[in-house]
Amino acid sequence: MIAVRGHYPVPAHLNLMVAAAIFFSVTGLLWLASQLPLAWAFPIGLIVSFILLCNYALMHEATHDILHPEPLVNDMVGMVLGWLFPLSFTVLKVTHTVHHCCNRTDHEMFDCYYPDDNRLVKWIQWYGLMLGLWWYLIPIGSLLLAVAPDWLHSPPFRQARTTEVLFDDFGKHEIRRLRIETALGILFWILLFLGLQLRWEAVLIAYAMFAFNWSTRQYVTHAFTPRNVRDGALNLRVSRPMGWLLLNGNWDRVHHQHPHVPWLYLSSIGRHGGYDTGYWRHYWRLWAGPRPCQEPGPAILARTIYREMV
Repeated sequence: MIAVRGHYPVPAHLNLMVAAAIFFSVTGLLWLASQLPLAWAFPIGLIVSFILLCNYALMHEATHDILHPEPLVNDMVGMVLGWLFPLSFTVLKVTHTVHHCCNRTDHEMFDCYYPDDNRLVKWIQWYGLMLGLWWYLIPIGSLLLAVAPDWLHSPPFRQARTTEVLFDDFGKHEIRRLRIETALGILFWILLFLGLQLRWEAVLIAYAMFAFNWSTRQYVTHAFTPRNVRDGALNLRVSRPMGWLLLNGNWDRVHHQHPHVPWLYLSSIGRHGGYDTGYWRHYWRLWAGPRPCQEPGPAILARTIYREMV
């Protein structure tokens, strides 16, 4: 692990400018796609899908409280960006902490299977992730958690390996916040459709492209990595424009080792160790399917240790 010393200031003004650019470009492009013949929704939707990758990367900064040093501003901007996903920011913030504490444990073992696992289920699950089907469950799950939070604590979710611990950190405060964010998010989309006269077909095409694009980004940096909470991620070589678009999210192992360091500094920290492999080289390996598990999973990282990581 690379030692990180010193204080890394949050690039607050830059982040706010990026957030504004994302918001107005996404809404503007959705409006444009809705005014042109439907065929135009495909190239415009492709552009939107990449901008929304940057949107998610900036939301991710907010989950670590490093989008803006002022907590209220950090969470408000995170909430607005969450509407574009669409997802309650509180849901992402809580579950992303779980991800950092459970990375490469049995709870996040998507890419491999034990001898007693149902291989057919594992393969269906894996290719569902690869094809973007997991994205559709996130807005639905966020809405369900707001409407009926007890339902997600029912036996089917508590017994499933991947969701067994996912919702443990939702208390009354978090449920109240996500309900407010969800209600405001629904109002936001109603006003957006009415105000910009959006066509649902054009919006659906754009978000279907984003679903596929986002799923690729989410799992390529973790698949087939060591079963280690902090080191179970990859630093992937991407083009410079893609690195900017992902806000250095391709340096994912550096991020997991130092989760509270802002995105602006990840590449300077990571370049000392270099890249593990190229993005596309690793990406094509994923389509070969899940692999047999060769090593035991690590223990869950304590929340206290995670919060103290620098």
